[in-house]
Amino acid sequence: MSAPRRRSGRGEPLVLLHGVGLDHTLWDDLAPLLEPDFDVLRYDLLGHGAAPALRGTADIQDFIAQLDEELDGAGWRGANLLGYSMGGLVAGAYAAARPERVKRLVLLNTVFRRTDEEAAAVRARLASAATQDTQAAAKVSLARWFTPDFQARRTERVARIEQRLLDNDRASFLAAYTLFANGDPILARAAPDIACPVLVMTGEHDVGSNPRMTRELARALPNACARVVPAQRHMLPVEEPATVAAALRSFFQARKSESSAA
Repeated sequence: MSAPRRRSGRGEPLVLLHGVGLDHTLWDDLAPLLEPDFDVLRYDLLGHGAAPALRGTADIQDFIAQLDEELDGAGWRGANLLGYSMGGLVAGAYAAARPERVKRLVLLNTVFRRTDEEAAAVRARLASAATQDTQAAAKVSLARWFTPDFQARRTERVARIEQRLLDNDRASFLAAYTLFANGDPILARAAPDIACPVLVMTGEHDVGSNPRMTRELARALPNACARVVPAQRHMLPVEEPATVAAALRSFFQARKSESSAA
C-alpha cells in the first residue's frame, strides 16, 4: 500500500485534498508542476487509501481535525489549500472553521447548492454504489469524469484511477460518499465565513460540479473569482494539470501583488 502522504517542492505551503473514492495519487500529474513554487503536501483523506477507515456516519469535523493534524505535523501554522470535489467540501469547511490557518483557497470541481434534480441524481448514484457491482460502478464514474478523448489516449492513467476505485474499502467509501452526497448544507453555511481569497474552477462539461455551481459559489464567497475550463469534465487535475497549475500561479501571484500594494 502506498504512503498516506507525500511532501515535495519548495516555496509557500500548499495542501492538496483529493475527491471521494480517490487518494493522494490523484495529484501525480499536477504536483510536479507546482513543486517549483510550492511546498506541496498531499495526503489520503480519512477512509481513503492508507488513511484510517471510516465506520458509521462520516462527520466533516473529523476531516477538519485530520487537516489540523497534517498542518501541525508539517510544522505549518497556516497554508494555502486546494480542495477537489469532496476535498473542496473539506477545504471550504476548514477555511470557515480555521480562518487563521488558511492563506488562500482553491475550490476545484466543487459542488454547491445542487438543484432538486441534481440532488436526486447524486442520491441515485449513492444508492447504486451501495448495491451495484463495484466494477460496473467504477466504469460509470470514469465515463462521467473523463472526456472520451482522454480515455482513448491515456488508457493507463484512467486504469490507475479505476483500480483505485476498485481497491476502496467499501464501507469507508460509502460513508464518505454519503457525506459528499448530503453535504450541500456544509458549504452553504461555511461560504459567508470564508474570508480568504478564493479561486473556484470547474470544467465546462462537468455535470456533477457544473459551471452554474461554480459561479454561484464564487458569488456566495466574500472574496472569490470563478473560472470555467472549456471542453473539460470532472478530472481537471488529471486531464489539464498545466491549465490548473497556470491558474494557481496567476491567482496566487495576483493576490501577492495586491497584498504588496496594500
